[in-house]
Amino acid sequence: MVKTYKILVFIFSIIFMAAALTVNASAEEPKITADAAVLMDAETGQVMYAKNAEKRRSPASLTKVMTAVIALDLGDLNDVVTVSRRAQNIYIGSQIYLKEGEKIKLGELVKAALMYSANDSTVAIAEHVGFSHDHFLELMNKKALALGALNTNFINTNGYSVPNHYSTALDLARITRYALKNPTFARLVRTKEATVHWEDSDRTKNIRNTNRLLRNDYPGINGVKTGTTARAGNCLIASANRDGQQLIAVVLHSRNRYRDAAELLDYGFNDFSEQIVVEKGQVLGEIDVQEGVKEKVRLAAEKTLKIKLPAEGGDVRLKKHIPGCAEHRLKKANGLGMQKYYLMK
Repeated sequence: MVKTYKILVFIFSIIFMAAALTVNASAEEPKITADAAVLMDAETGQVMYAKNAEKRRSPASLTKVMTAVIALDLGDLNDVVTVSRRAQNIYIGSQIYLKEGEKIKLGELVKAALMYSANDSTVAIAEHVGFSHDHFLELMNKKALALGALNTNFINTNGYSVPNHYSTALDLARITRYALKNPTFARLVRTKEATVHWEDSDRTKNIRNTNRLLRNDYPGINGVKTGTTARAGNCLIASANRDGQQLIAVVLHSRNRYRDAAELLDYGFNDFSEQIVVEKGQVLGEIDVQEGVKEKVRLAAEKTLKIKLPAEGGDVRLKKHIPGCAEHRLKKANGLGMQKYYLMK
């Protein structure tokens, strides 16, 4: 009897070649005003639409998504932060007007950063969680690399447009995909209104989420973040969930960021259908075993692989990479190969 072993199945490359796709008028790609954009499936990371997706651009306050990621990953939201002079001295853009010596919980600062885009709060977050602003930036950049955001470099925590502070639509989608897995992040970015509370004081501040898609009740909307500077233009990361399907839209330097994001999300929800490419346990090939009890073993898919395909047009083509042989010490849980899936005409 030939034993069956698992082969690791990755969506290593799902390449959407817009020029090669045959679609009818109802499935045409959206025409958006943004200079760069991405639509991503949050579950799989599949890119469903891309425009200048890997072009480096100023991310404005979309930077704060990564600031929040580090705070939530490494910080204790119940920690009481003492505001520094550096945090007090932030005066450009949105702020909650922190004062040196004030005490406020880390969770309140994260709330203000994500919902209200408070620039002073991110400095207080960085100094507390990273023990210094510069070390916190190192943590942000290391995390970006770990998430595959290879064209991203952070120079500050709030998104001020300065030289060498950049990201891409694709990198921001990858960072947001990770961030949305955190329940606290997901809750804050879908909250329309809240109150920021200080410690040892009666001081409070009511804040509204800057994302108008939330306030306008776009169907399924549940986040994420706006960003605006003169250099970056109007930017937005928007996420929505319909019938269990979560999509992430990123638009950078847009003339109408809310319409652009809504059109991308509508395109993903209405003009794509999910298809199973390979089932968990499906036998995909076999290899020889060196000096083994059995001469060959079968390789089976480790998990079910689903992808989104345009409603009209496009085929998935499979390329396998399976080693020619394996050592006799092979264990059943070993990953022994890779599959790549391409969306072609």
